[in-house]
Amino acid sequence: MDAVYTQLLAEVGEFRQRYPDVRFVDLISLDIPGHFYGKRYPIEMLEKVAAGSALKLPQNCVLLGTQGGLFKIGDYCFNDGDPDAQRRLVPGTLKLVSWEQQPLGQMLITSDGTQKPIEFEPREVLAQVLGRLGRKGIFPVVAFELEFYLFDSHLRDGLPQFARDPLTGDPDDQPNMHIERLTRFAPVLDEMVETARAQGIDATVITAELGPGQFEINFGHLDDGLRAADWAALFCRSTRGVALKHNYRASFMAKPYLQHPGSGMHVHVSLYDKAGNNLLAADGQKALRHAVAGCLDVLPHCMPIFAPNHNATRRLSATVNVASRASWGFEDRDACLRVPESDAKNLRIEHRLAGADANPYLVLAAILIGLEQGLEQKREPIAPLNDDRSSGVDFPLEMLEAVRSMQNHAPVREGLGAEFVDVYCENKRQDHLAFMNEISAREYRWFL
Repeated sequence: MDAVYTQLLAEVGEFRQRYPDVRFVDLISLDIPGHFYGKRYPIEMLEKVAAGSALKLPQNCVLLGTQGGLFKIGDYCFNDGDPDAQRRLVPGTLKLVSWEQQPLGQMLITSDGTQKPIEFEPREVLAQVLGRLGRKGIFPVVAFELEFYLFDSHLRDGLPQFARDPLTGDPDDQPNMHIERLTRFAPVLDEMVETARAQGIDATVITAELGPGQFEINFGHLDDGLRAADWAALFCRSTRGVALKHNYRASFMAKPYLQHPGSGMHVHVSLYDKAGNNLLAADGQKALRHAVAGCLDVLPHCMPIFAPNHNATRRLSATVNVASRASWGFEDRDACLRVPESDAKNLRIEHRLAGADANPYLVLAAILIGLEQGLEQKREPIAPLNDDRSSGVDFPLEMLEAVRSMQNHAPVREGLGAEFVDVYCENKRQDHLAFMNEISAREYRWFL
């Protein structure tokens, strides 16, 4: 542990020397809905934490609902005295926040790796899955791809407005994938990438997507699953901040427009042994088929993770490059699981189901337990879409049904942890009921 403190102290000291004007640092962590919570620390106090002083935050911060409120979940929140829980600094994540008006730093914190980790913290859930795979000699390499929309910074009657073309001033209301859109929106997109890279994120390819003001940015492949999920989470935070600087609103909402494509979180995963051999390529790619079968078995029981809110399920009824059933295929973007063309060394599965607003730690954890189950059970999958366009397994599209399916599924409870599954499902159930507990203007139009 002394070596960790030495590393952290050196990191803080180097940061202070490089950015002497920074007086405060945001210590942040992702909650269950995928929002950052934390505290703003004076830089002097951060140095003390780096040297080993206690860092504690309320345990129940992890349980916040989408709107920030707390729900009664078992004995948590209202019957437990709201206890503090230990957190630790994540080495290598102290970076400058360049999108705020005043100089500021930020650094990830987590309960994983502490003496008593929070079982339902998303990063801890993923850490447990990765640790178990590592003990079995399975080492994932992961890359995230995130789609998002740019809107005008001002809403109209609560509704998003098309982003305005910075060259013409006109709304970008024509869906297309033309490369010229990257040029027109280059000032904000370039700063998004530069800011991501300054956060330590290997942001690579930028694509203009089909929706108006919709873009996708890819990240490099990593042999550290926790860090890959960190990148996805931090990218969302920095992208929103940079967008506001340019008078836009960036959103990872899964389906902001009914008439235009939704935004997804695509995750590329390959599996290797200690010697660097691609496990999916073993036995003439039989292992690939087994892994696919495991993912398809688990997928219907992890829908509250892949589509974590009412809006996210809307995206799954689309007709373009989004699957409405659990399916797979070679070079087929209509499938949940796409196997891109590659050589044996880089053979991988692209999981395309999750919405862009899903929690990246939990999405990756859910994918990995499916791969793990498939490699162990060695079952053949259903036919790929390349052979049968009707191939697929139904999954629940209504939140309460999805929650029941997840909470009662033994392999998911074993793979992700029973305590996490119970807490997460109750959080989603309560969040959904709170969302539905409002009479909308449409109800009055239909039924008054």
